[in-house]
Amino acid sequence: MSKTDKNLMEAFAGESQANRKYLAYAREADEEGMPQVAKLFRAAAASETIHALTHFKNAGKVGKTTANLEDAIAGETHEFTKMYPEMIKDAEAENQTAIAKYFGFVNKVEAVHAGLFKKALADPAALPATDYYVCKICGYTHEGPCDKCPICGAGTAMFMKVEDCCK
Repeated sequence: MSKTDKNLMEAFAGESQANRKYLAYAREADEEGMPQVAKLFRAAAASETIHALTHFKNAGKVGKTTANLEDAIAGETHEFTKMYPEMIKDAEAENQTAIAKYFGFVNKVEAVHAGLFKKALADPAALPATDYYVCKICGYTHEGPCDKCPICGAGTAMFMKVEDCCK
């Protein structure tokens, strides 16, 4: 791997983390009654997303849809079979029960993601048109509206419809 390739992946990771960090900061600013600061953080987060996506593409990491689905399945499967189970054990060993519980929620959600990607991989061009809803508590992703989260128990009000905001 060339130095430029390494730099692209490092830049991708940094920009991706900055995006998520700024969105967390925006939520806090909203909670503190500072909507303009929240808007500024969201604008910077959008910019960081542009940077991250371009770095990732320039690194040659965006393939054809079938390859991308296979990669997504592999990543999600690693998370729910290895990464999160180990993190749960670590958190439990450190008596971080709330963190262990949340890691458990996320672990289950990653398995759902893998299943959704597998469904799409079966025939990507024929995937039925549907809206996706995501639980704001645990991230559970559901095809169509959901009355109650099967992972964390949150009600309908905690689900957000996923819009095509990041095209």
